[in-house]
Amino acid sequence: MSDEAPDSLIPYDEIVQEALRAVVGRVLGEVEATCRLPGEHHFFITFKTGAAGVDIPRHLSEKFPDEMTIVIQNRFWDLKVRADGFEVGLSFNQAPAKLAIPFSAITGFVDPAVDFALQFHARSEEGALDEPERAENDPPAPAPVEDGSNVVSVDFSRKK
Repeated sequence: MSDEAPDSLIPYDEIVQEALRAVVGRVLGEVEATCRLPGEHHFFITFKTGAAGVDIPRHLSEKFPDEMTIVIQNRFWDLKVRADGFEVGLSFNQAPAKLAIPFSAITGFVDPAVDFALQFHARSEEGALDEPERAENDPPAPAPVEDGSNVVSVDFSRKK
């Protein structure tokens, strides 16, 4: 009997990634519906700045050419959630900016208030996992607690 898993003709990894990104959409949709963040909840959302459908100001894409993290906490406005992504207004160095981010561009979602995180594996051209750059939108928020509780990470790499 072989220890190697057979090749799947069903793209399970893509299906699971899409389902987990739908969690982000549902959470943001509830915030949009109530026009506020409940309790102490706030979000760190990491996304690929060069992904198809991402629309951010030029100065941000120049500063973060690959990936950046935004914070949805105290100062955000015009949150609009669509089936394929969301739009939000944020302030960067006291300058307002409108961002449009498709869910397919998201690589991480963290709610440090309840130690919840979703991580979506994105590979660079060399095949290594990319490290996100922090976007410092106003005001800076405390770093998320990363003790591993309630973290969902899906890795479909095979043992060879």
